[in-house]
Amino acid sequence: MAVGSPSNSRYYVPERSGWPILGAIALFLLTGGAAMWLNDSPLGPWVFAAGVATLAVMFIGWFSTVVHESQAQVYNDRVDRSFRGGMIAFIVSEIHFFAVFFGALFYVRQLVLPWLGGQGVKFTTNELLWEDFEFTWPTNGPGAVGGEFEIIPAFGIPALNTAILLTSSVTLTIAHHALKSGNRVVLNSLLGATIALGVTFIGLQATEYVHGIRDLNLTFNTGVYGSLFYMLTGFHGMHVTVGAIMLLVVWLRSLRGHFTPTQHFAFEASAWYWHFVDVVWLGLFVFLYWL
Repeated sequence: MAVGSPSNSRYYVPERSGWPILGAIALFLLTGGAAMWLNDSPLGPWVFAAGVATLAVMFIGWFSTVVHESQAQVYNDRVDRSFRGGMIAFIVSEIHFFAVFFGALFYVRQLVLPWLGGQGVKFTTNELLWEDFEFTWPTNGPGAVGGEFEIIPAFGIPALNTAILLTSSVTLTIAHHALKSGNRVVLNSLLGATIALGVTFIGLQATEYVHGIRDLNLTFNTGVYGSLFYMLTGFHGMHVTVGAIMLLVVWLRSLRGHFTPTQHFAFEASAWYWHFVDVVWLGLFVFLYWL
């Protein structure tokens, strides 16, 4: 198909590319480096870092190619629908990813710990396994793994971060409406504000981690609560970082005049991802910090 001449009856097939091969190499280095790192190999961190760098190069190069193709107008409605289907499938996979960790939280809190504490069973389980264990939440489990600890209050930094993410969803939604109405001043201003709010969230979460580790003895090794806390909030923070990077790229493209009121899939895909991350945080705030 000729560049600049999209056809609604044909599906654009790109030229052969080496980016998927580079992506496979990056994933091999990431998983191999992580395995070596966990087994205390001195090469582990270096191999893992090489995987991160290779993955970054792959993403930058591959998405640059896609942006060039988009601006060259080689995509038609059929391609747009496939992009949307792919993004929806990706977000669904992310929903399942977080569902596993929330499932672990509910399983431990509602089933395992009450059972070990002798609640809801016909015999006194704690007398057989952990004689002195009484179920309370939050807890580091039988044996008080990691020692005494304190939790981070919900109505402090977590509540502030909740307000920040909810505000960022509002600014992003208004920016989307501005794009569809052709108001690029509001679009660029509020999209930049959304990114700033995301970066602020990440900074406050880092502050929270420093306080928890240094002052509260809340670490990854603080039993079941500590490990669940950092797995859930850590992966969410990583997703906020990825979402902020996506929005930054969209913002830079918008400043260069990319996107039209009817053709702006990259903006919509990034917005979907950001709203998904916001919803996940609401679940974390309620079930991990508050209740």
